[in-house]
Amino acid sequence: MIVIPPPRAEPASPASEPVLRLRGIHKSFGDTQVLKGVDLDVHRHEVVALIGASGSGKSTLLRTANLIERIDDGQVFLAGQDVSDPRTKADEVRARIGVVFQHYNLFPHLSVLDNVTMSSRVVHGVDKAAAERRGLELLAQIGLADKAREFPDRLSGGQQQRAAIVRAIATDPELLLLDEITSALDPELVGEVLDLVRELGLGGTTIVMATHEMAFARDVAHRVVFLDDGVIVEQGDPQQLFGNPVHDRTREFLSRFLETDYR
Repeated sequence: MIVIPPPRAEPASPASEPVLRLRGIHKSFGDTQVLKGVDLDVHRHEVVALIGASGSGKSTLLRTANLIERIDDGQVFLAGQDVSDPRTKADEVRARIGVVFQHYNLFPHLSVLDNVTMSSRVVHGVDKAAAERRGLELLAQIGLADKAREFPDRLSGGQQQRAAIVRAIATDPELLLLDEITSALDPELVGEVLDLVRELGLGGTTIVMATHEMAFARDVAHRVVFLDDGVIVEQGDPQQLFGNPVHDRTREFLSRFLETDYR
């Protein structure tokens, strides 16, 4: 597993400038309202887990944060900059954010190392030799050094997803967005991917992660955010939210995943 030297970094003070600030986010697809006025702050070194049923808006929220989906109303701030301003160059914003999706999205015609280093070289202008040194170092830390010259189809699903995460962090992004990254994996491969995310969180990476892995959210996240029908119903410390949720809808949702009676 990847080893990142610093001990677990505590989130920056709520008084500090959030890395990500979402204000009044609305997003519809046709006549379907997916996000209905979402407000969310994410601070440096914070790990935030988004939970909720399929269709609750988790993935769309991540995609609006990265400007993959343009919002209908509201504002998106990255380190204090209003990146939802139509004049903003979306590619420049995305270069500051690492994203990993549920289906790996590795380029099949490129080696694992080329996948990992492409953004560093093409987007950030890093010298090829330096980018490859960094890429090989990261792959070695997660036990994939021997797969560096292989093509993605020679890797297991878990190995591909770990390589995708390494690709996302190779440029030291300000924010890492993870969208249901274990949902396409066989159950026996889920653990190795979550172990990597756990280590990144311990090392201080700022992460927003949409997930159905409730135990992981409870044990790793600093804050858990429950979305339902396009709104944030409840958010808070994992021990509080999982142990004593305030809202009936939260209790109903969690009772499906946890052997807990909230009566």
